[in-house]
Amino acid sequence: MNIGKIEKRDIVEEMESAYLEYAMSVIMSRAIPDARDGLKPVQRRILKTLHDLGLTSGARFRKSAKICGDVSGNYHPHGEAIVYPSLALLAQDFKMRYPLVDGQGNWGSIDGDAPAAMRYTEARMTKIAEEMLCDIDQETVDWRLNYDNSREEPSVLPSRLPQLLLNGTMGIAVGMATNIPPHNLGELISALVYLIAHPDCGIADLMELIGGPDFPTGGAIYDQKALLEAYTTGRGGVTTRGKASAEEGKIIITEIPYQVNKAMLIERIAKLVKDKKLSGIKDVRDESDRKGMRVVIELRRDTVPQKILNKLYSLTDLQKRFNFNMLALVDGIQPKILSLKELLNEFVKHRQEVVRRRSQFELKLARERLHILEGLNQALDNIDEIIVLIKKSVNRGEAKENLIKKFAFSEKQAEAILEMRLQSLASLERSKIKTEREEKIALMAYLEGLLSSAPKMNNKIVEELEATKLKHADERRTKIYKGSVSKFSEEDLVPNEEAIITATLGGYIKRINPKIYRVQNRGGKGIVGISTRGDDIINQLLTANTHDRLLFFTSLGRIFEIKAYEIPEGTRTARGQALVNFLELEQGEKVTAIVKSDSQADFLAMATKNGIIKKTRRDAFDNIRRSGLKAMNLRSGDELRWTLAVKKGEELTLVSAQGQAIRFQESEIRSMSRTARGVRGINLKKGDELVLMDLIQGAELLVISENGYGKKSDLKEYKLQKRGGRGIKTMNLNSKTGRLVSGMVLSSEIQELVATSAKGQIIRIKASSISKMGRATQGVRIMRLDKGDKVASVSEV
Repeated sequence: MNIGKIEKRDIVEEMESAYLEYAMSVIMSRAIPDARDGLKPVQRRILKTLHDLGLTSGARFRKSAKICGDVSGNYHPHGEAIVYPSLALLAQDFKMRYPLVDGQGNWGSIDGDAPAAMRYTEARMTKIAEEMLCDIDQETVDWRLNYDNSREEPSVLPSRLPQLLLNGTMGIAVGMATNIPPHNLGELISALVYLIAHPDCGIADLMELIGGPDFPTGGAIYDQKALLEAYTTGRGGVTTRGKASAEEGKIIITEIPYQVNKAMLIERIAKLVKDKKLSGIKDVRDESDRKGMRVVIELRRDTVPQKILNKLYSLTDLQKRFNFNMLALVDGIQPKILSLKELLNEFVKHRQEVVRRRSQFELKLARERLHILEGLNQALDNIDEIIVLIKKSVNRGEAKENLIKKFAFSEKQAEAILEMRLQSLASLERSKIKTEREEKIALMAYLEGLLSSAPKMNNKIVEELEATKLKHADERRTKIYKGSVSKFSEEDLVPNEEAIITATLGGYIKRINPKIYRVQNRGGKGIVGISTRGDDIINQLLTANTHDRLLFFTSLGRIFEIKAYEIPEGTRTARGQALVNFLELEQGEKVTAIVKSDSQADFLAMATKNGIIKKTRRDAFDNIRRSGLKAMNLRSGDELRWTLAVKKGEELTLVSAQGQAIRFQESEIRSMSRTARGVRGINLKKGDELVLMDLIQGAELLVISENGYGKKSDLKEYKLQKRGGRGIKTMNLNSKTGRLVSGMVLSSEIQELVATSAKGQIIRIKASSISKMGRATQGVRIMRLDKGDKVASVSEV
């Protein structure tokens, strides 16, 4: 056997050369994605195979075994057992922010369960995957021979989406690795459009549009400064956390950090409890279902939930660091660490090349078609002579040569004329040829203009990006927090317990334990609940838990935020602390509404003294500066008085001092921005003003007058009206009762009430002890007042 010439080489040189070839093969053919389409070779080959099989998003599913077999047989030099895990990854919505494969069957789980065998699962492309292959048949990319030279495969996909940043990637090569997080599609496209318009922009400018990574599992990311460093250098790390809420007696986890195994997280918590490194937990349950994730951690009595939650963050993967290493192949050959802007620029350059080549391809086709159309048009003008010429010809070949000699047609034109049907002689068909010829001339002019103008080319790219955004963009899942993670806070040391918050018109506030007020009978005098001075009166009273987030709305239409435990606890008769110690209030500005932040609410509804009302999306108030935010733009002489957390479909009632009430649906108010003025809620008479806004979440309406008279009325007596009307009478007022000052909608859950006077008297009464009467009645005495005192407010306990 002839084995050829044996060449002597130094073993060190041979090892170095062989290892380098192996390393480059792993880098370029396996582990590191291309910066242009964001795919590794096996992923690109899977998508190309799905395209070959016609498995678009609207096609029927095909067995994964068939797909993997075709990938392996046609493009990938490894077995289908290697291809299948890559196919499964593209279908897993807990790993891919925007899956490229639509899978049917068991494709694994966030608990680490493996996908079913490939013979049991089926797959096809998602709509987003189709965007990756759009225009692939229009000479937009280079092609190369596959591993056995039997067919060609694309070296890169034309991709209308920045896949590398869109879904991120992770790969380990020889001597290098890549780890790029997924991002939000809408944000990425907005940044690309901005970059094309402002090529000299900075990373910080792009981060105004791209808040940060957007993980498929949601969660939260902390420290924008660290994000900026990672996006600028291509390396760095940020802290990620799952979403967990600490409630009385339990902690509920609804989201976990990216790439965290839920089952292993639960096992880790159980082991920490068993090893007595984590105390206060009595049970951990996984209640996750198809609707979403839900892990419930039951706590022992007297355990502070926030303390346990902080320990979970520090001892488990509920808090995890994500390390950026944005390495990719530039031009398909050079591995390079890229910044955010460089990655976006690589995609823009790729799109420019794709659109240029596609335009050249379309221009070539248009020219070829125009050439044929001109020949057909000339033939129709000389149709009689051509028919005679063809009839005299012996065969098709002679007819073709005679046409070329006599009329100077090209070979393609002569072929087209010989293929022409008799129906083309009809005047309508002649007109169609003329119209098509004009269309091709116009198309060629457009394509030539596109190819000769960089701005026009960029405009075309932006147009396609915007269209893609319109089709596929969705809401961000991961929240971004500017500050770094605080490992331990004051909140951890404060038990989450019930409290009563009282605030006065003079600007004093305190937090007290509700147990100090004993329940009294209707008509009692009450006990002193606060020492007020001069004309100061209590105008806000609400019950809350110490860990609740409280929103403070002021008479000038501004909003502030503090936690309930930040309000100092006071004694029953203490005046409290001045609000200016907590809030940056302006001269003459007063707090007129305190609302517990409700994450379940869709809107915050606001009403003014003059009956103006508006609603704004709740999330518009998620990030409130310590210096406050504008919540409502007020007209001169008006004041913001009420704010409520409102859900879609709920109803509202407004009550005036002169005893008029109106009931309408929240949909009557359109959603407005934070700084909007609002619309008319109730049409008030001269001298009248609003004294109540409340949600219809019960069966009865309670109203109370300044002289201590009140009553309950059945809400069935109040018909549903349109917003902006005068309303109907809700109480018969006279000199004995005085004007209405407060009220509320009573539900069956409200058992006890607290009424407060201007001079600080507080009475706690059972709701059932108040008489139920008709709308137009006077009511009964609820609170007996000292001379010169008046009722200020009523609230539930």
